[in-house]
Amino acid sequence: MARYLESENINISRNNSLVLLTSGKEKFKDMFAAISKARHSVHLEYFNFRNDSIAGALFELLEKKAAEGVQVRVLYDAFGNASNNKPIKKDELRELRSKGLEIYEYYPMRFPWIDYALHRDHRKIVVIDGKIAYTGGMNVADYYINGTKQVGNWRDMHMRVEGDVVGDFQNIFLRMWNKTAKQNVAGNEYFPRAITQNDTVLEGLKMDTCGNNGGKVIAVVNREPVKSPKIIRETFVHAINSAQKNIEIVNPYFTLNRKLRKALKKAINRGVDLEIMVSENSDIPITPRVVDYNVRKLQKRGAKVYYYRGGFHHSKIMTVDGLYSYLGSANLNARSLSYDYECNLLVLDECTTSELRSIFERDKRENCVPLTDEYWHKRSAWKNFQGWMFHFLEPFL
Repeated sequence: MARYLESENINISRNNSLVLLTSGKEKFKDMFAAISKARHSVHLEYFNFRNDSIAGALFELLEKKAAEGVQVRVLYDAFGNASNNKPIKKDELRELRSKGLEIYEYYPMRFPWIDYALHRDHRKIVVIDGKIAYTGGMNVADYYINGTKQVGNWRDMHMRVEGDVVGDFQNIFLRMWNKTAKQNVAGNEYFPRAITQNDTVLEGLKMDTCGNNGGKVIAVVNREPVKSPKIIRETFVHAINSAQKNIEIVNPYFTLNRKLRKALKKAINRGVDLEIMVSENSDIPITPRVVDYNVRKLQKRGAKVYYYRGGFHHSKIMTVDGLYSYLGSANLNARSLSYDYECNLLVLDECTTSELRSIFERDKRENCVPLTDEYWHKRSAWKNFQGWMFHFLEPFL
């Protein structure tokens, strides 16, 4: 896998720590504690900030840091903001800017709206003092903690990293910031020496449970529509094609494309144990029926499929052979694979992968029901027909 990354000019850093944050409560507690210690800069890039209590608390903390002289820069996606039911409004933006926050909207929506639906910024990145970074599947919203009436508990995965990999996240953020804000923020001050696990800035934060003192090998796989349009997809395909023993996938929008579907079928045919976890409930229409259609096809070929019933599982995780894991913001749908800005981590670490597999096994045992022929035939014929009909829309979902 390392040779593939090098062939694609993806930077591999070898002295990193990574902490898995397995709930919204855990993520926001950890991130707020880290931001409160910021001394130089706090950079945030999100698909959306839902205008609710957790976003309010975050902006209040950022205002405090700005008053202390910390540089605070915030990016959010215009489509992501418009598509959530509690968007940030113009008067609220003015208020935030008056408190010292630099905040910009990426790619503002204009008429005709359809022209602006593609190439959205779906990444979730926070960089603090150039020393700590957060990324994963969670935006900023109360429902990551409290769930929703529609789907119940909202399950997701986020990560905190320290080490040289933080510089990769800083580069990604500053490139998007300078493009959006028409600025030229740069310089060594944003790329300080990497911290160690003993640094006082980490006091009070969740520690790396693997305890390998910063020895994790991590690569940031960053999709940009013009610069690297195929990189997220091709990394998925290469990892699947390289698998010899087992693959575990958790993904909420498992609509796939031709190359991924072919790679998964080939993996099954060569004896790889393929396990897939998708949610029985979803936050959007149409897509769930296409997910059902895809997992049923793979289940009939030999894949083991599990429907998550503990709410809505929004995580995006793949483990391969117990050796490495691939996780971040990218869904297995056309938007993530072919259109949007995305950011995933390829973590070449057996301990982290073992942690993720343990979580997968626990969810199978406690929160899932397997997809069987009996389960499938109990479904309504109308649902099954919808899956067949809507799967032709996969290139647009």
